Amino acid sequence: MKTMFKHSFFLLTLSVLLAWSCQENVPPAPDFEKHFADHKIHGCFLLYDKNADHYYEWNAPRIDSSFLPASTFKVFNSLVALEEKAVADENEIFPWDSLPKRVASWNRDHNLRSAMEFSAVWFYQEIARRVGEERMLYWIDTVGYGNQDISGGIDMFWLNGSLRITARQQVAFLQRLYHNDLPFSQRSMDIVKDIMIREKGDDFVFRYKTGWADLPDPDTGWLVGWMERQGNVWFFAMNIDIRQDEDAAARVSITQAVFEELATRQGD
Repeated sequence: MKTMFKHSFFLLTLSVLLAWSCQENVPPAPDFEKHFADHKIHGCFLLYDKNADHYYEWNAPRIDSSFLPASTFKVFNSLVALEEKAVADENEIFPWDSLPKRVASWNRDHNLRSAMEFSAVWFYQEIARRVGEERMLYWIDTVGYGNQDISGGIDMFWLNGSLRITARQQVAFLQRLYHNDLPFSQRSMDIVKDIMIREKGDDFVFRYKTGWADLPDPDTGWLVGWMERQGNVWFFAMNIDIRQDEDAAARVSITQAVFEELATRQGD
């Protein structure tokens, strides 16, 4: 009996020491509360530090709440388009139909690269129509994207239809893309990772995609992506309430503030 007690006590002590050791290797969480408060914005932030193998969460209930993906779906849509040959590559031009769009930068011809950069909705609606409902549903189900519900129209389901996704699911999907762990060809994944790059320097690469869903009220703003820097990768998904158009800028501003704080900790 004493031997069993000593054995159990040893295992308990070892597990506590291991937990302490792991905690010591985890950097402190960014000051999410301050960054959101500075912008007077309500939302959530999920950040995964690859090297530390640790998730940082702000407003956990919202992180696991489902929202329309809006234009963050362009990442998935691009992968499917390339795989299904709905678009040849990132340089194939789709001609603008000359009908005025609500965003000035959409009123021009686009290719996959520029449509991702300027979030040209009409381009990706044409992609979805070319892919068709049957093949789109096949890829949605195969990957397990969000709630896997594409009802609401083949060119609208991610904008105001039934598709929903959580911030946690967004990060899991991006991790799979980064690790080439999705059921798409290497070529498709490489092209999409390339066109996602928004900023690049000598020691960092910052990939992200914005999203803005008009439903429900208030609107939902997304920013999802990852930062590669000095041998580490941080995956993130954040969303916010957009009550007025000016709020949309906070998606990037808050995320940049988080990464600036992380960079400062590293002695930059």
